[in-house]
Amino acid sequence: MLEAAIAIAAIAVGAGLAMGIGAVGPAVGEGYVAGKAVEAIARQPEAENSIRTTMVLGQAISESTGIYSLAVALLLIFFMGLPLANRLLELLG
Repeated sequence: MLEAAIAIAAIAVGAGLAMGIGAVGPAVGEGYVAGKAVEAIARQPEAENSIRTTMVLGQAISESTGIYSLAVALLLIFFMGLPLANRLLELLG
């Protein structure tokens, strides 16, 4: 019974770390891309459309890593945590 509770706690911590650490990379990357795009548009206003298109593409690619960390966190919670929680509840009651 104690092993199941420890496993559930470890899964919860792992899911939290996956989202916490996995959200830092996309946030830094997207901020950097947006800042550089603003600088580029300030230098060449006539190229604004192509710069904006490239910026949005770069941000979408950067955001995919955040989505992967969300998928890992959800898999940890729903496919590993819930069966263990159900087993723990059966043991308790």
